[in-house]
Amino acid sequence: MTTDFDPQHVRRAFSRAATSYDAAAALQREVEKRLLESLDYLEARQPEVVLDVGSGTGHASAAMKKRWPKAQVIALDMALPMLRESKKQAGWWKPFSRVCGDARALPLLDQSVDVIYSNLCLQWVDDLPAVFAGFRRALKPGGLLVCSTFGPETLIELRDAFASADDVPHVSRFPPIAQFGDALMMSGFRDPVLDRDLFTLTYKDMDALMRELRAIGATNARQDRRHTLTGRGRFAAARAAYEPLRREDGTLPSSWEVIYAHAWAPEAGAPIREHGHDVATVPVSAIPIRRRTT
Repeated sequence: MTTDFDPQHVRRAFSRAATSYDAAAALQREVEKRLLESLDYLEARQPEVVLDVGSGTGHASAAMKKRWPKAQVIALDMALPMLRESKKQAGWWKPFSRVCGDARALPLLDQSVDVIYSNLCLQWVDDLPAVFAGFRRALKPGGLLVCSTFGPETLIELRDAFASADDVPHVSRFPPIAQFGDALMMSGFRDPVLDRDLFTLTYKDMDALMRELRAIGATNARQDRRHTLTGRGRFAAARAAYEPLRREDGTLPSSWEVIYAHAWAPEAGAPIREHGHDVATVPVSAIPIRRRTT
């Protein structure tokens, strides 16, 4: 199976960024705060098990443990150094579990989780319907999924600047909001609600933007990226192409489109859906077993 992303590159990039992430992740923390507000849809329900997929340095896991002290909160991330860093958030008064795992293959039992929270992680997976199907398998009937991802307008200025200087892509492709919603429906989630924000951050120059991307681990992980050094000439050409966007205050703008979604796992008895098709599920007790005697 061909993929758009190199998962090993993603893991290495976020592992390297573990100690620099928090200082550079102002936007990610703002999106985290907004996504945590979506948990109000649970109203008075008290979840028993909460899963934070792509937990990073653990701030959201700590916030959910504080919100629901009796719940088991599990921070799951594919980068082990991120989980080590998140231990700083898990003091004795708000401990949460830490698991090194992949969003594409959750190491949890079916119907074992009440809430799945995933902030700015899903832009690093290729097959959204398959990942959402995995989320649905892990959620209990009626469980809540809240998640966010970057949309296609993210880093559009940087993408265009490099496109004018190089025929090899330098910025990842991000799914549009319609594709994100379709993936939820294809996986069998119920009543999805999607929202969108467009943030504009500003930087002294293109190099400052590139340094911040490295600090948060958001480097180019496309399989078709250039695997050799880009070269000073191409960087200089990209800088020149970005320069006409400089604003009156002397800064360069960078767009970040964020898509938010929340949806519910269907009630018990609904068939599992994979890529838009129902997968029949039959309890073992209902399957007749013919015992052979020898």
